Amino acid sequence: MEKQKLLNFATRSFSLPDICLRIREVLDDNRSDAQDIGRLIALDPSLTAKILKLANSALFRFPSQVDSIGKAVSVIGGEALYNLVIAETANSAFKAFDNDLINLARHRRCSVYCALVAKYMAKHAGIRGSERFFVMGILQNLSELVVAKYAPTSYVNYVSEPAGKLPPWERQQKIFGFDFASLSGQIMEAWQLPLPLFYPVCHTHDAQKHSNEQDIALLACALRVTIRENDKENYAAMELFTPAIANTLTLEGETVGSAIEYASQETDRMASLLH
Repeated sequence: MEKQKLLNFATRSFSLPDICLRIREVLDDNRSDAQDIGRLIALDPSLTAKILKLANSALFRFPSQVDSIGKAVSVIGGEALYNLVIAETANSAFKAFDNDLINLARHRRCSVYCALVAKYMAKHAGIRGSERFFVMGILQNLSELVVAKYAPTSYVNYVSEPAGKLPPWERQQKIFGFDFASLSGQIMEAWQLPLPLFYPVCHTHDAQKHSNEQDIALLACALRVTIRENDKENYAAMELFTPAIANTLTLEGETVGSAIEYASQETDRMASLLH
């Protein structure tokens, strides 16, 4: 399957709302400040309400109520607020590629689960800007919807093939010539998202990069956790820490278990906020 045609289809079918591009421009402009971002978001009452709900969710666990965009900017920061806007926008992208071959509610739930696991592990690994892993986790499997809508026959062949011993990304490579995460990352790049968001997604399943790039190793581990925990019938024995991932990702033994518990508790609630 020609990857470029899928990429063209995805970018023609959905583009980021203007607010996302405008916030990015403000963040990249040294003459602007955090209050400029707040003023942009405040122009959209619906987006304001959703961002405040996310700011007051388990994603941040602030000790006091974040009751205004101005306060959200001051306590969360501009980049984190931008990431929340992108995460909220992801739901619109999911709907744009909705089709009868995929249960959208389940797809959204698995994406949010991966996002929560990735953010939790990033925070406990001491990686700066851990909220961006929430965005990467949500968007890393967006292209499955794109493939199913653009090439339904090929997608049916993919889901009809027994899982066997191959992990999903190797089956995707076998059938389509690429894995879903790599296409998702290229879609994110085409949407002009920042490099720290699209680059790790593009290379999620690049085993060589697992051994020396922490962001990629962590995202790969979070996706493995998500697959194992949400499809135990086929992947209960999936290895979470390959030697390459273990070489790069330093986490205490209990962290993954705590991340799973956290995601299990919060996924449905967070999915409803993003709906």
